[in-house]
Amino acid sequence: MAMSCLTRLTCPTRPTCLTGALACVLLGGLVNGAAAEPGGGDPAPGPGLRFGALPAGRILFLGNSITLHGPLASIGWSGNWGMAATSQDKDYVHLMLSAIAKAAGGEPEARIDNIADIERQYATIDVEARLKDHLAFNPDIVVLAIGENVPALATDGDKSAFQAAVTRLLTDLEQASRPALFVRSCFWPDAAKDEALRQACAAVGGTFIDIGALGRDPANAARSERTIEHAGVAGHPGDRGMLAIADAILAAMRPPR
Repeated sequence: MAMSCLTRLTCPTRPTCLTGALACVLLGGLVNGAAAEPGGGDPAPGPGLRFGALPAGRILFLGNSITLHGPLASIGWSGNWGMAATSQDKDYVHLMLSAIAKAAGGEPEARIDNIADIERQYATIDVEARLKDHLAFNPDIVVLAIGENVPALATDGDKSAFQAAVTRLLTDLEQASRPALFVRSCFWPDAAKDEALRQACAAVGGTFIDIGALGRDPANAARSERTIEHAGVAGHPGDRGMLAIADAILAAMRPPR
């Protein structure tokens, strides 16, 4: 199913890039076993849904190519979902949405956006203007999955500037609709970036999810599941990695009872 055809789902796409080994592009558990909440019958409309203790009628996913990447022939990528899942329903966003819908008894409204431009220009971009439509969406839950495209934080000043920028971004989101905020670490671990993300998340009372162990496990890369010519695409999480990311974030949203 194409992104544009999903019910109550808007998915703007933006190409993204990494430096270093992935120079040309950036770029289980709760999912398989989510318990259904009482209810049943036809799916309820988004507003009013709950995932455990959390309101879950509207969910906003902000990330980079791991979250959403449109087709790009030059790197051999033809999907319009999280790179490099084999299909849309196997990227971490749609695995999460499926699990939440099953548990909540209805499909949440969702927005998915690749904000690699904010990653690269965090010190200068007008974040409030860039996210204007998303702020007006009034999400109940926000998942922020960025960092991989941020230039290397070589100095303490760089680290402070990035942390401050992420804090401002999260503050704008928090003040708009008081959502539950979830921030994950980089899939490819980076101590400086991950600590800045952690501190920014703490400053706004969000929940930080460290997924560094997932990125360190070669089995979670798409290259471990199939042959992919482009090294950058191949280094992205495959179906196993996407499932592991989804499970980690869902576990943070809904701690074991």
